[in-house]
Amino acid sequence: MNFDGEMLFRDRADAGARLAQRLTAYRGINALVLGIPRGGVVVAAELARQLGAELDVIVARKLGSPVSAELAIGAVTANGGRFLNTDVIEHLDVSEAYLDAVTKRERAEARRREGLFRGARPAPVVAGRTVILVDDGLATGATMRAAARSLRQSGVGRLVVAVPVGSREACAALRAEADELVCLHAPEDFGAVGAYYEDFSQTEDEEVQRLLRDSATATPA
Repeated sequence: MNFDGEMLFRDRADAGARLAQRLTAYRGINALVLGIPRGGVVVAAELARQLGAELDVIVARKLGSPVSAELAIGAVTANGGRFLNTDVIEHLDVSEAYLDAVTKRERAEARRREGLFRGARPAPVVAGRTVILVDDGLATGATMRAAARSLRQSGVGRLVVAVPVGSREACAALRAEADELVCLHAPEDFGAVGAYYEDFSQTEDEEVQRLLRDSATATPA
């Protein structure tokens, strides 16, 4: 479906189904699909369902700058992955002390949220596996890059980054982080991620928890 010449997804599940059409080579090989909460998990859940793959989450948290929490200077994950936007850090003259403090705080929050979403289920095995890392879109790509680096540190076998839409700059940066990048739409003039969805309603924590529970009890395709 197109909107003024741009690809438009009905919703996140539709985006996951379209990604599945491009990733059929990964069906039935014990792949692990990791969604970045919250919206990325909805995309990942449909992709995992169609590939018959295991579904889980990887939480990446934005590092807010000293001047504004909304201005990202990087991102971190629960188990040690970190991406820093060095240009912004140098421009703002961000201190090492601030970086250490904000990294510690957001990493702790990432751990808390992974526990909230996963519940009593153990974290999945990553080492040596094919992992498909999914979000609902890439604007700056900071959280995705932190997640990719975290998985590299964990010894992932093959890393595939899959997104329905992303800015050309972010997609180009992710090619250096992954073994394979699948981005269905990378418009020249990228707007907000939500502009490429008919329904981009907020995903709640409870929906993420439900999707993970349902996937854990489903029979593989």
